[in-house]
Amino acid sequence: MSKKTLGFILAVLLIGSMVAIMVKSNLDKPKPIDEFLIGADFSSLEEEPGLEKGSIPPDFELSTLSGDVVKLSDLKGKKVMLNFWASWCGPCKAEMPHMQKYYKKYKEADNVEIIAVNLTTEEKRGIKGVKEFIAAYKLTFPVPLDKEGTVMKDYQILPIPTTFLIGTDGKISQKIVGPMDEKRIKTLVKNLD
Repeated sequence: MSKKTLGFILAVLLIGSMVAIMVKSNLDKPKPIDEFLIGADFSSLEEEPGLEKGSIPPDFELSTLSGDVVKLSDLKGKKVMLNFWASWCGPCKAEMPHMQKYYKKYKEADNVEIIAVNLTTEEKRGIKGVKEFIAAYKLTFPVPLDKEGTVMKDYQILPIPTTFLIGTDGKISQKIVGPMDEKRIKTLVKNLD
């Protein structure tokens, strides 16, 4: 084999390795929310019967990683942002820092509770992936685990993230499909009764 051919093969291998490393590092980075919304069409997604505006959402009782129990009906009198997510979900990764930032700043002033239900039955890395995700994003709001998939079924969750906004009367005000940023969260919660 000539030096020229060997040099060409080494150059191709080097370039291929660099491309693979760049692709992997880009997959690991959370993407800005706008990247997930460009061209997205959520108009065909309709709310399921029983989950429409003004209805009382299905109650549930789930445990967090630390063993705390979250019961939705106990939150009546507060505004509730009920979010459904999984650790592998790119749009969820984009949304979580915004949720945490909003929660830290406005939880008390806005009389709001964020409940981020992890769809544990859908997790690719199990509880370990959930723990790592919570730690990486430094989440301080309750993260109950839907280990049986019951709540996912009751709320007809298909695309994630999906968020239900629940007013102080305990009724559904709005369903949001797709990620939100801090500004949108603030506006939506402000408009809750």
